[in-house]
Amino acid sequence: MSAQLIRRYWECANARDWTAFANTLHPDVEYRVPQTRERIRGVDQYVAFNATYPGDWRVEIVRVLADGDQAVSEIAFHVEQQTLTGISFFTLQDGLIRRIEDWWPEPYEAPPRAVAVERY
Repeated sequence: MSAQLIRRYWECANARDWTAFANTLHPDVEYRVPQTRERIRGVDQYVAFNATYPGDWRVEIVRVLADGDQAVSEIAFHVEQQTLTGISFFTLQDGLIRRIEDWWPEPYEAPPRAVAVERY
């Protein structure tokens, strides 16, 4: 059930259905981006954050893993001419998303190594 909730959350975001999106969230939802030290609290503020996000963006779900009240998703976030990887950790409460922690790793060139590493 928690994996379905996370998929629904992303589907609603893609559809820009902010009412349905809000219905996936706990009233006391908290959103954090550790890299930028941003925190948003409450459904109204978090919905507004997403509804006003700049650019023409689209989310592609790569995978969702869930266990009890914890879930994680990997997404391909397509915005303008680039695609970013997003990893989101979710904590659920009362069947709704209570906390989200977003990580946005950037690709980088691996350093030379002393052991054989296969690149893909």
